[in-house]
Formats: sequence, structure tokens, C-alpha cells
Amino acid sequence: MSSPLIGTHNGHFHADEALAVHLLRHLPAYASSPLLRTRDPALLDTCHTVVDVGGAYDPAANRYDHHQRDFSATFPSHRTKLSSAGLVWLHFGKAIIRARCEGLESSTTTITTDDGDNHGSTTDDTTDDTTNDTTTLLWKKLYADFIEAIDANDNGIPNISPSDLAAASLSKRFHDTALTLPSLISDLNFAPPSSTSTPKPPTQLQAEEDARFQTASALIGTAFDRKLRIVHQAWLPARTTLRAAYDARTVPELLVLPAGGVPWKEHLYALEAGSSPTTTDTTTPGTTDTTTTKRVLYVLYPELPGGPPESKWRIQSVPVSADSFESRKPLPEQWRGLRDAELDRVAGVDGCVFVHASGFIGGNRTWDGVWEMARLALEL
Repeated sequence: MSSPLIGTHNGHFHADEALAVHLLRHLPAYASSPLLRTRDPALLDTCHTVVDVGGAYDPAANRYDHHQRDFSATFPSHRTKLSSAGLVWLHFGKAIIRARCEGLESSTTTITTDDGDNHGSTTDDTTDDTTNDTTTLLWKKLYADFIEAIDANDNGIPNISPSDLAAASLSKRFHDTALTLPSLISDLNFAPPSSTSTPKPPTQLQAEEDARFQTASALIGTAFDRKLRIVHQAWLPARTTLRAAYDARTVPELLVLPAGGVPWKEHLYALEAGSSPTTTDTTTPGTTDTTTTKRVLYVLYPELPGGPPESKWRIQSVPVSADSFESRKPLPEQWRGLRDAELDRVAGVDGCVFVHASGFIGGNRTWDGVWEMARLALEL
């Protein structure tokens, strides 16, 4: 049985089709699929699945281009127009999650080529159901946290419109676009000058370009795979950890976690708002507190992931929002930037290790010491 041929365009490549190809290859049907990079319509017609080229969005024919004038598809509950990466995730994301995440139910839908070959299990499931099963939850989370930014970049959609920035008299403090994943992918288009005066044949040039594309696909794919593992193996179980810690508070403003390394922010904001994070809402979590209880101001946890009670402990201020560097209540100003014995003396607490200059985090050698730091910080 032959593997279905994937097609995309040659020439200058971008992050979206590099990720789209990587995502497809996570499905058993496409795991060994060859890739054809061309803009020749006749050659594209020989491909089972085509992404980011061809001028057609037709899932029934496995065509996933987004450059058509009338194209306006978006991910459920989002406003950003999809790129080829978003289209693949929309249709195959749940099957990819099931294939990559142990313990989730396998998909059973099959795809069949024109020659009748059965290419195994995939799914084309765009349903934004309301059951919030684990697969759907991760599907939404990965789109919001990773793929939507790729869609926006490829479609030229800014996070904040330039007119809004101008109206608010705001401008960037420094240039940061060269550090984004799409920029790093774009850098891989660079072909070093030939060391000889003899021109390379077109077939060699295309082969070298294809090799650079494969490098780009592996680069963005590795980043995505890591994000998927973190969301599945850390973010998802952290919901239960945060719920238990939130309910166990003896001082409403202090949250104690059993281990370091727990991704707590999004879950904490959701608990305070009386909801469960599903990423269906595109507003920034943690900006408002709709409950009548006191908000958590400090989170305490062992310094090492899974550390024993005798581990060093950290105290971290809760940010005003998920993406903010501003804290709801920074650690006291007189503690900031101090360490060890000097911090012990100023804070009046034994065992202090440090407090960051901005006051967002500090540490103590013992549980009793970090709890006393938290108690005093609430009062100061």
C-alpha cells in the first residue's frame, strides 16, 4: 500500500505550510508520505492532499489552500482567518491529538484515495461540541496557544491594529519580530552563495530548497510537539492539582502547591472566575474577578518539581493577567533585590534566600520561612 502524496508549493516557504506538513505526518495515514513541492497544477493533481497552494479549499478532495479571494474560514469561537496550518488543525487536529497522546480514544474514520487504497485512521472533525471532552479541550487549547498566531502571521493580521496603537500613542520599545517562529522559519529560505562559478542545475537547486523546507518543518514541528506534550502531560493534570489547592486554602490570598513546575496561572484565573478554562473565549483570562471571595495574591511551592517538604520553597506573586509582568501585589519593596543574611535582617524572617528586584518572586530555605514571608507580605 502506497502512502498518500502530500503537495505544497515550492519557492519561498513560510511557517504555516511547514507546520501543516508536519501535522499531517503525525497521522498514521501520512506517517511515511512523500512530499512534492511545486506550483504546477498538473503535478498537484497527482497529490492526494495539497496544502497552501492550488486555489481551493475542499476538504472532500483533501485541498487546503487559503489564498482564495472569497476564503474566510476561521476556527470555532475565533476571528482569525485560517492559514494552511489552521486548516489542517481544524480538520485533523483531534485525530492528531488521539494519535500522539496516550490514553485518548483512537479515531476510526478512514481516508481513501481515488485508486481505492485505504490509508488508515484519520479524522476530519471540525465540531466545536459543548461536552468539553479531553480531546476537544486540547484541540482548542493548542489552537489558541500556538496555531492561531501562525495563522495570523501568514494572513498579515496584527495582534493589535496599528491604528489602535497610534490612537493610544503607543509604540514598541524594541524590535522583537526577528525572534518569532515565523521569522526563524523565514531565515531558512536563505541559500548560501555557491563556492564555485559553475551554476547549479535547477534540479539541484530545487533539491537544496526542499531540504531547507524539511529543516523548517522539523524546527516548527519540534516546537509544536513540545507544546502538545506540555499541554497534555502538565497543563491538563494541573487542573485537578489547582482545584484541590484552591479548595484547601486556609488563608484566601495564599495558594500552596504540592510541587514546583505546575502551570497554575490559567487554571487559577478560571477558578476565580468560577469557570473551567476551555480557550473558547479569546479574551485575556485573569483580568477581572467575578467572585466575591478574596483573590489569591501569592502562590507557594517547593523549589524542585516534586520536592520533599524539606526542599527550599518559592513564593510567587500572581500577575494581574496571564501575559502581564505586573503583579497583583509584589513582594514588599524593602525586600527587593536582597539576599540571604541581609534579607533575613530586613524581612525579620530566618532562612531567606532572595527576593527578585521586581518583587515578583522570592525564596526561603524552609516551609515555615516561606509561609512567614507570605504572611508578612500580606500585611506590608
